Amino acid sequence: MAATVVTRFAPSPTGRLHLGHAHSALLGWQAAREAGGRFLLRIEDIDPVRCRPEYTEGILEDLRWLGLDWDGEPRIQSRHLPDYRAVLDRLEGMGLLYPCFCTRADIAREVAAIGHAPHGPDGLLYPGTCRRLSQRERAARIAAGQPYALRLDMAAALARLDGPLFFEEAGRGRLRCDPARFGDVVLARKDIPASYHLCVTHDDALQGVTLVTRAEDLLPATDLHRLLQALLDWPAPRYRHHPLLLGPDGKRLSKRDNAPTLAALREVGQSPEAVRAMALGAATSPAGSPASPGRSPS
Repeated sequence: MAATVVTRFAPSPTGRLHLGHAHSALLGWQAAREAGGRFLLRIEDIDPVRCRPEYTEGILEDLRWLGLDWDGEPRIQSRHLPDYRAVLDRLEGMGLLYPCFCTRADIAREVAAIGHAPHGPDGLLYPGTCRRLSQRERAARIAAGQPYALRLDMAAALARLDGPLFFEEAGRGRLRCDPARFGDVVLARKDIPASYHLCVTHDDALQGVTLVTRAEDLLPATDLHRLLQALLDWPAPRYRHHPLLLGPDGKRLSKRDNAPTLAALREVGQSPEAVRAMALGAATSPAGSPASPGRSPS
């Protein structure tokens, strides 16, 4: 018997939804409904500074207006912080985490001293300054109340694997992972109790997600997510990374660039059917130019 398809839409409530969000939500919803499976809604609101309750309400309103339904109650990540703490404790017990006391300025100075600035998918790679601290020095800094993040010791994590990691990508088959390119990634920030990478991987496993549908800019993150799945004995879902939705100027639609929100489209008289068509690239944008999916310019 074929496994039930379980997909999810997992926005962060840092603003109102725009056409790019609708594009992603619709693809996941269609994949689940066409297979007779389940479509889940998750609110990724771990960041207490950028995330707001009113945006969560806006997300629910927008999805209902589009005609999308979901199965069960939405999972609100901020209500489950002990879950993520427990995962961090497991990794710490495996000897795979270490406290990092560095500020961004500290890291910049260290990189400047090295003479080159290697980058990974999340930006500048950490040079490993705090990994070299003794246990005594770490304990003294923590006891003194110095803020710290928790980083994954990538070399130690990779040493626990039996062999290379792979994941199944729709339309591309089995792809090999390279989590080492992330370096010693942060799994808990000084101001946020757990990182996106840890929370999303934990929740996909907890909720039984079998097909992750998300934008192609998150394709590199899958390498790191597969590493966490392997370390924590979590199942590996299949993945479908869809092209980004681009605006008339050829740039990806984003909150940062004030992409037209679904609420704004609703206010000017657009119907849910028209907006769904726009989101799937089958119609023109309100400005009269195509709003179609395409690859983000390099």
